Amino acid sequence: MKHKYKEFALIKSADDAGTISGYFSTYDRIPDSYGDVIAKGAFTETIRKRKESGHPFPLCWNHDLNQIIGSVDPNDIEDTDKGPLMKASFFNTQLAQEKREIVKSGVVYQFSFAYDVLEAGPVELENGVKAYELKKLELFEVSIVPVPANPRAEMTDIKAGRRNSSKDADAIRQAITLLQGVLGELEDTDEEPRDSDAKSEEQDPANDEEQKKLEALLKEANDLLNS
Repeated sequence: MKHKYKEFALIKSADDAGTISGYFSTYDRIPDSYGDVIAKGAFTETIRKRKESGHPFPLCWNHDLNQIIGSVDPNDIEDTDKGPLMKASFFNTQLAQEKREIVKSGVVYQFSFAYDVLEAGPVELENGVKAYELKKLELFEVSIVPVPANPRAEMTDIKAGRRNSSKDADAIRQAITLLQGVLGELEDTDEEPRDSDAKSEEQDPANDEEQKKLEALLKEANDLLNS
């Protein structure tokens, strides 16, 4: 079973002590692009269970369980009016410290979390807007996610069957433009006249493989845009 994901650009700081802090979710009453709002207290039960078990939540890189780079002690999660404010610790491994340096640079600045819905239902907000309120969630892991890496985490796993928001569509179009540019550069390189002493006029197999991968990504992006 695939878990659902939500992302928040709410990393507050990554310090030299090997920790990172921020809100991995918010309780604002503004529906996201899928029409969801998260109720205050939605994480209370799952945090309590983790405290009782003595096991921290994994801190992952981009929801990859093969890249667990730290931990989130449930005792270091403060459930504020704004949202759950956490402090996570990086492991003292090469992989974890490499990711910590990336976060410190400011290039990556989003948290995302994997969850299952335990209790939810329709709600009408104070301004009369109808939304879907997530009242009780089971938290599995918190991730640091590149921006705008892996946009499919939201587009396919959260609300399958709904169209992408205009923001998602803009991001996909930008990705398509970038991919087209890279492919164009590869093609220009292949078409450059070769030295008469060149051993072969065939395309470099490595470039050929890279081009195939980029073409597959381009097709996937176009499919998402048109879905």
